[in-house]
Amino acid sequence: MDAIDTAEISHTICTDGIIGRRGAFSRAWVEHLAEDVDAAFLEARGREGGAVGRGPHRYYVEIHPEALRGFTELVAHPWVQEVSETILGPGWTVVEVGFDVPLAGAVNQPWHRDFPMPEETRAERRLTSLAFNVTTVDTDDDMGPFEIAPGTQWDDDPRFASGMFPPKEMYERYETRAARKYPRMGDISARSALTIHRGTTNHSHKSRPVLVLGVDGPTAGNSEHHDLAVTRQFWDSLPANVRDHLACPIVDELTPITQKHTIEGLVMGES
Repeated sequence: MDAIDTAEISHTICTDGIIGRRGAFSRAWVEHLAEDVDAAFLEARGREGGAVGRGPHRYYVEIHPEALRGFTELVAHPWVQEVSETILGPGWTVVEVGFDVPLAGAVNQPWHRDFPMPEETRAERRLTSLAFNVTTVDTDDDMGPFEIAPGTQWDDDPRFASGMFPPKEMYERYETRAARKYPRMGDISARSALTIHRGTTNHSHKSRPVLVLGVDGPTAGNSEHHDLAVTRQFWDSLPANVRDHLACPIVDELTPITQKHTIEGLVMGES
């Protein structure tokens, strides 16, 4: 791997709100990830509350770390660790493991951020959380690529509905800045969930699953929206550099997660 430049990480995330790393994982590793995501998606759609809509033909599922054979490699990856510590400090923790699945027929989402701006960001221009994304497929233009408006993680306007959805009269700002992302299998990105973004229309007959790893700094408090847990056997198998960043209950038996982090404004898609 190329050297990891912490100054570049800090500058790029604070400026653009997103940064990527090409070829962080092997295609074989991602193929296993895709198998696990597909299995978890099938299970989640078979029970009430297992998958939550994020727009027409678009779903989000939260899972426990043990559902992914590659969880340890993901969290222990030097780039993931360095980005997390550079932006959030040494006390960062994993609070969310899940995935988005835009299916064929998914439409443009409204421009949005994933939650309202925390006071630390508003008053101190300090980011308190990150979302890492790993695609399980090679992204083509007809598959509804992720679209993000760089630099908008600092946008703060009282007109944002629920603190998350800019009004239509602001859309030109985001459309002129919009950058579509075309990650390949093995790539990873990290972004502030405050950076204004959207999923776009999937014109293909293929799905475009994307793994989400949510990471908090010490004051973020996003864990209250999630229900991660691990078994004792799994906990004991983790290396220290993963255990140190996983603050969740250790249980005898895992219970499937019922989704709590809904975003009501995304349910109908762009109108």
